[in-house]
Amino acid sequence: MTDARTDPAARLRGTSVGVLTGVLSVAAHGAAGGGWPAGAVTAQLALLAATLGTVASTVRAANRAWVLVGLLGAGQVLAHALLAIDGHTHGSHPLQPGALMLAAHLVAVTVGALLIAGGTRFCAALSRVLRAVTRRVSALPAATAHAVAHSADQPLQSARLLATSVSHRGPPVNVLR
Repeated sequence: MTDARTDPAARLRGTSVGVLTGVLSVAAHGAAGGGWPAGAVTAQLALLAATLGTVASTVRAANRAWVLVGLLGAGQVLAHALLAIDGHTHGSHPLQPGALMLAAHLVAVTVGALLIAGGTRFCAALSRVLRAVTRRVSALPAATAHAVAHSADQPLQSARLLATSVSHRGPPVNVLR
């Protein structure tokens, strides 16, 4: 069962996971000497990012950092597989390029997951504060509406109504003394 309807940060979390998946995979591909992905791989990467973003926004436990690490890590593995099909090659690095790339991905995924989890908590706290503030404001009594009768519309009827509503009887005599 999903809890996205009551989670105020679900869309923010899903968007962040999707964008980070796409940006991190393209940046790592470029940093490894692969250049920009082109053609169908770009569309496949966008579809992968949208799918992971949707999963992150609808799964109940996706606001936990370890779940986000798993989603972002799976996104990087799948994006790497997509780029490998397209001919992803690693440039020459003095260190082992595979170990360096893996370490960079792990650090980026962990930092990204922690930032998204922190942003989710911040959004939820801000949402609770805004709900509390607006709940207090809406508890104020509503202003009563007053009907205004224009005397210029029907002057004779207004005068008759006024004359019949005014009492010509005064207070008792012993109250005046």
